[in-house]
Amino acid sequence: MHLLLSWDATLFHFINTGLSNPVFDALLPFCREKWFWAPVYLFLALFFLTNFGTKGWIFIAAMAVAVGMADFTSSSIIKKNVRRIRPCNNPEMVVQTRVPCGSGYSFTSSHAANHFAVAVFIIGLLGDQRRWISPLALLWAGLIAFSQVYVGVHYPLDVICGALLGAAIGWWAMKTLSFFVK
Repeated sequence: MHLLLSWDATLFHFINTGLSNPVFDALLPFCREKWFWAPVYLFLALFFLTNFGTKGWIFIAAMAVAVGMADFTSSSIIKKNVRRIRPCNNPEMVVQTRVPCGSGYSFTSSHAANHFAVAVFIIGLLGDQRRWISPLALLWAGLIAFSQVYVGVHYPLDVICGALLGAAIGWWAMKTLSFFVK
């Protein structure tokens, strides 16, 4: 475990300080803000409603359930039991903090869990019909997860595990939905 945490801290330091540049400094803090992505969420809702009619409402509700489950599991269950201190609150870490740190715990990243839940849900729902969806959705969720490390509020392991949690919940939600909606 010590070796894994050491690797995690080293990778954090590389991403947070080693990749530091003016473009990332300007862009990545916005990538983790929910309002920055509001047009994407609106597009998804309109896409589902326009292309699937009444089923679109069901798809939107199922995706919201997936995000809610990912967020609840990450924030209310895992973080409160693991209690890992954020790197920006860890006095042993040298961190370039690019956003307010927050007082909550770090493991798992709720941003990563929530966005990977959406990405995998959409991939499962539309990936066969629209091949470009998979790489675009994973790139979008990955950018948000990466930005969490870059701005100094999460370790890489936090976002990797958050992404895996969200992906599992997104896949479960899509499979459950496909069982009920044909």
